[in-house]
Amino acid sequence: MVAKDSGATRSDQVDAITAQWRRERPDLDLEAMAIVGRLGRLMLVAQRRIESVFSAHGLQRGEFDVLAALRRSGDPFELNPSVLADTLMLSRAGMTGRLDRLESAGLVRRVADAADRRAIRVVLTDAGRALVDTVVTDHVANETAMLSVLEAPDRRELDRIVRVLLDRLDPGSPV
Repeated sequence: MVAKDSGATRSDQVDAITAQWRRERPDLDLEAMAIVGRLGRLMLVAQRRIESVFSAHGLQRGEFDVLAALRRSGDPFELNPSVLADTLMLSRAGMTGRLDRLESAGLVRRVADAADRRAIRVVLTDAGRALVDTVVTDHVANETAMLSVLEAPDRRELDRIVRVLLDRLDPGSPV
């Protein structure tokens, strides 16, 4: 199995680049270069499509990430800013900027922590929850559409292969 159509085997930009290297350096095995090159190009294409969904809703990717982390945290949809920053692998300063923009838009609120009045919590507002629920629905539909060019067994095999690569190349990261 491959793709649902025969377009999967056409020559691409990576073929042109590897052909040039093959001409200049016939001693190199370029299989890995071609695969990693295609993965990189695929990520760029996917990121453009993903970003278009977020921008259609007036969000940047980082803002969506904050809203999504709060939404996934479950009721009451609130987290400590440093937990949010750690979850999103951001500096505290980077998190502050995102929270400022989201708070100005009425999508989150900063409130005093009931257990420690010196600390604050970031709370998803009703408007923020409604927006993130709409955006995540569109986001999942977009990603599903992108992968719909593959048959179900191929999607499962791709997932398996990517998991193996991530496990071997980044063994310390949480699964």
